[in-house]
Amino acid sequence: QVQLVESGGGLVQAGGSLRLSCAASGNIFSINAMGWYRQAPGKQRELVATIMGDGSTNYADSVKGRFTISRDNAKNTVYLQMNSLKPEDTAVYYCNVNGRRGLISRFDSWGQGTQVTVSS
Repeated sequence: QVQLVESGGGLVQAGGSLRLSCAASGNIFSINAMGWYRQAPGKQRELVATIMGDGSTNYADSVKGRFTISRDNAKNTVYLQMNSLKPEDTAVYYCNVNGRRGLISRFDSWGQGTQVTVSS
């Protein structure tokens, strides 16, 4: 079993910054992709950013140039630096990590979610 613990959410004014962290622990052999998703009230969960094992990244158009995803492989941790925050960034942010527990067994785990609220 693989557990994800998120931290770093909160309330911030528009134009401000927050940094989210998500640490994975448990039976982990290797990690492939790590990512952040968000879900605003009344909306579907959407991709924010992902980072692969080779460091390649992918961002939603709405956050390009403002958010930066990074990972620390030694700590099995993924980060999301969010700058120039806008009220429309308000949502519950979830991290997702997938990889292998062993040579055959895979995992795909989600964090519990952390609230980000941006006031205007």
